[in-house]
Amino acid sequence: MPTIVTHAVIPVAGFGTRMLPLSKSVPKELLPLGNRPAIHYVVEEAIAAGIKHIVLVGHAQKSAIENYFDINAELDTQLRHKGKDALADSLNWLPKDVTISMIRQGKALGLGHAVLAAQPIIGDHDFAVLLPDVVLDPFTTDMAADNLAFMIDAFSSDGHSQILVDEVADEDVHKYGIAKLIDTSYVDEISGGVNASFGVAGFVEKPSLAEAPSKLAVVGRYVFDNKIFDYLADTKASVGGEIQLTDAIDALISEYGVNVTTMRGDSYDAGDLRSYMQAFIYFAEQQLAEDE
Repeated sequence: MPTIVTHAVIPVAGFGTRMLPLSKSVPKELLPLGNRPAIHYVVEEAIAAGIKHIVLVGHAQKSAIENYFDINAELDTQLRHKGKDALADSLNWLPKDVTISMIRQGKALGLGHAVLAAQPIIGDHDFAVLLPDVVLDPFTTDMAADNLAFMIDAFSSDGHSQILVDEVADEDVHKYGIAKLIDTSYVDEISGGVNASFGVAGFVEKPSLAEAPSKLAVVGRYVFDNKIFDYLADTKASVGGEIQLTDAIDALISEYGVNVTTMRGDSYDAGDLRSYMQAFIYFAEQQLAEDE
């Protein structure tokens, strides 16, 4: 019976040191891209793909993110009293069948630990993971069919966990985790800008170009079988005391197999100051053009 993925985890516990001074008093996830906070687009993407239950994994300084998605009753009343019903409605945009909750990570022990922290809410469900630093272009793709939505459909079809990847330039290969494919002939068959899912043998973390098994880099979208929690629980802390998600993925690959999905469209690193500024300009230009 096909599995329908309706749960997602968004880790938001990072301090955003790459975004200082902007992130000194404002969570980096709430910094604007155009006319909305960056995480707004990530949540919209999840909802468009069919996600109904979103778990934010954060800490005490990130409560403003949860507040952003909640209804501010006093503000809502004030706006409606002034006849600004449309504006009030636009602030309360979450569908009624979608829930957003937050759980605290406690100690910052890596991405794997953050995902594992969501288990009490996720329970026995299969789930997606969306890294909020990565914002996919919502203007040139169909969020209801592409990328995360495609990954969820692929997972439902064959039961293999999915990891989104995209081809990067030669000079950027050393910055990313790079996929080692089971069958490299798939890459030659794929033209840029399409979603396709195929088996992966593993990942090489930040290799040199000469040592890289491909140029397909991990983007920051995952769809996991619930078994990943078992592997995360058994994963020993690496250097620095962090529990790495990649270690659990390697175990999942060896036992059950995992697929990568090639990305359609573009992505933006909203957690890097230079890339964030470029993304802000792009998002603002798109939205201004829509208003003309």
